[in-house]
Amino acid sequence: MYESRIAADRITVTAVEGFAPEIDALADRALARRGFLRAAWYRGGAGQHPGRTLLIRRGDENGEIIAALPTVALGPAIGRLRKVPGAYWPFRGAPVAEDCNPVELAQGLERAGPKLLGRVLRLGPVRMDDPANQMLIAAAQLAGWTVLSRPAGTSWLIDLKQARSQGWPRPSTAKRLARAERRLQKLGTVAWHHVRGAGWNDQVFEQLAAVEAASWIASSTDTRGAKFLTETQRGIWRTAIADPVLAEMLCATILTIDGRAVAFSFDCDDGAVQYGIAGTYVSDLGKYDVGKIVNYRAVSDAIDDGQSVMDLGAGDSGYKREMGAVAGYDMADLLLVRSRPLAKLIARLWGDELQRSGSSALTPKVLVDA
Repeated sequence: MYESRIAADRITVTAVEGFAPEIDALADRALARRGFLRAAWYRGGAGQHPGRTLLIRRGDENGEIIAALPTVALGPAIGRLRKVPGAYWPFRGAPVAEDCNPVELAQGLERAGPKLLGRVLRLGPVRMDDPANQMLIAAAQLAGWTVLSRPAGTSWLIDLKQARSQGWPRPSTAKRLARAERRLQKLGTVAWHHVRGAGWNDQVFEQLAAVEAASWIASSTDTRGAKFLTETQRGIWRTAIADPVLAEMLCATILTIDGRAVAFSFDCDDGAVQYGIAGTYVSDLGKYDVGKIVNYRAVSDAIDDGQSVMDLGAGDSGYKREMGAVAGYDMADLLLVRSRPLAKLIARLWGDELQRSGSSALTPKVLVDA
């Protein structure tokens, strides 16, 4: 049984209302070094929903924190569902200390139980190669939870070290970009603006919102994918940059013509990796390749900064392939379900995308029973 597999080490679980500041300290020593998984990151993703943080400690209530699970309610209260929020997917993981092990984490999940974690806990979309997510899956199985996994795309990566050594961009591409910029200069004064840290302000957010409002996002989609179009969407990032650390990590490259913002790239600079969060351009200048110009500029800046990887995220692989990106890690939606009958019901509702497997908990398209 479960208890017989648990080590003798004492594990203490504390529930804290809101997003505890202890998350920030844990982010600095967490698995995979996702430094942006800080309290303000979760707070921004939570919006108006009150949060709760489970702090899992080794020892008593004053012991070392080995994991934090920030959650918010999901759906009607009667359903007792919760999720790990986040300012941007697929980075909705939970920080887990480097020296934590699955048995300790399983103890924490068991002691929290449905009362604190709900009957279903959603984590995702997440990257499936993340060691913290792998450990959470293994711990959930040990603790008697069923893990449901549904594919959520593949992220596209550019090897910046290789691009640096081979020359970026290719000579033919560099010529095309130079021609495009010369065409732009005939329209007015072309300028570049780079924003991070103390440079963030309401005017910058309004510029980004204006570009989205004049883009295909506003004219051809339901706008849920926008990042700045509405006050609520901008509020996510205003909350995030209230943390000076996140304000420095989040950066924008904005192209203007005669002071008008016409394209941007919005990224997260996390040490060796730069994550492309969003980018778009005004539709009326689409024929001038302003979106492509900004995308290549963002990659060039990352190369100049000595970064190793540009993570362009999932979707729209065409232009990403053209830029030299290759398929990287898989992403998935994870559901941790406490009741096996409920897990079977959810699996049926999710449909044929889920398959049963007795051993491959870390592969998309899998349903794992504890």
